[in-house]
Amino acid sequence: MTASGTPTTAPPPAEDGALHRAIGPKLLILFVIGDILGTGIYATTGKVAGKVGGALWLPFVIGFVVAILTAASYVELVGKYPKAAGAALYTQKAFKTPFLTFIIAFMVMCSGLSSASAAARAFSGDYLSELTGDALPPTLIAITFIVLLAALNLRGVSESVKTNVVLTLVELTGLAIILAIGAYAVLTGDGEPSRLTEFEAGGGSGYALMTGVLGATALGFFAFVGFEDSVNMAEETKDPVRTFPRAIFIGVAVTGTIYVLVALVSSLLVDHKTLGSSSGPLLEVVKAGGVDFPHKLFALIALFALSNTALINIMMASRLCYGMANERILPRAMGRVLAKRRTPVVGIVFVALLAIGLVSTGEIEGLGDTTAFLLLCVFAMVNVAVLVLRRDRVDHAHFRTPTALPVLGAITALILASPLADRPAEVYIRAGVLLAIGVALWAVNKLVLRARDEE
Repeated sequence: MTASGTPTTAPPPAEDGALHRAIGPKLLILFVIGDILGTGIYATTGKVAGKVGGALWLPFVIGFVVAILTAASYVELVGKYPKAAGAALYTQKAFKTPFLTFIIAFMVMCSGLSSASAAARAFSGDYLSELTGDALPPTLIAITFIVLLAALNLRGVSESVKTNVVLTLVELTGLAIILAIGAYAVLTGDGEPSRLTEFEAGGGSGYALMTGVLGATALGFFAFVGFEDSVNMAEETKDPVRTFPRAIFIGVAVTGTIYVLVALVSSLLVDHKTLGSSSGPLLEVVKAGGVDFPHKLFALIALFALSNTALINIMMASRLCYGMANERILPRAMGRVLAKRRTPVVGIVFVALLAIGLVSTGEIEGLGDTTAFLLLCVFAMVNVAVLVLRRDRVDHAHFRTPTALPVLGAITALILASPLADRPAEVYIRAGVLLAIGVALWAVNKLVLRARDEE
């Protein structure tokens, strides 16, 4: 495929023993959209508003631009190497350093856990309270939520892409309701348009305003993560070299447009302080919209979206843990499976324990920011890898992104991951502890393998 996206040659033929290629272009687009939608927009919109003020839409616009830059790098790499390994594969091919590859893979795994933990915290908040009242402590609910997801994983979850389409449509329905309420408000003259240009970050200082907007953008970027997971479907996609560019770009563009519109509606109808103090910000929008839509029904839709996001991330993290154990990157015991269910029991228990630790020590904002920080570091590496791998020629044509895009992608990802983004120290500490656990497991595994070799 040329830089313009025009296919010039057929993709490489499937090898014997390859996965069944059952995903067509339309299903892949819906899969990408479904992967991105979820906790980020349903849970962290209010926290972003608390950081930036009424100009809630701006962080989502900037986050959309950063996502597109990195998506272009993923599109080039998945077209070049249509294999189901994602950032870890690209890092290994570019730098051929196993420890660095492990760190990137472990960061991806931990990002899934912090995302699931943020969803658990959001699940235990205002959306659930709308249905049940404040019956139990939120932390206990969040821990129970993680345990139930782990139990479901242990039993075995037969997910399919077509099921994901149904889940995506439900999540989209909730956001469509928000947009419909916003359209009604505009037509009837409700809302406060003046809020859309209010900046609370900075308190008059230009530097503080910049770091405040960057901090809000870094947190808002949590809503855009997910498209990077789609590259793991490369070996099950029909003609991935042709299909992925369109699917990823359309998926990011559709979700980005929805997010910006939802941010505009939210700020138009609800004061940023009210949004910032709520763990169910979109429910506040429904309540303020002047439309007689059942609050409990919307809360149920939101809980469904949060549950789906958490389940997918727990599944991804446990399978990644299992895969690393089978590759002898983590201790081999972590690759054990239940005899009857054939589910990775040790991996599921391990990631569940980490997730319980996260929900016990963090809130929605901090956990969402941790997810964004970890993936921004991964995205910076992917953007560098695409440039390094330009020297590696393959025997089929593929999409090639303009060189300026991965350069800008790496720079913007590093800026948003840096202290310039006004990120609380707890986020760096949490990410550091997670990586320290990974390094310890890596070291233990190395010692065990060395001892076995010496026997």
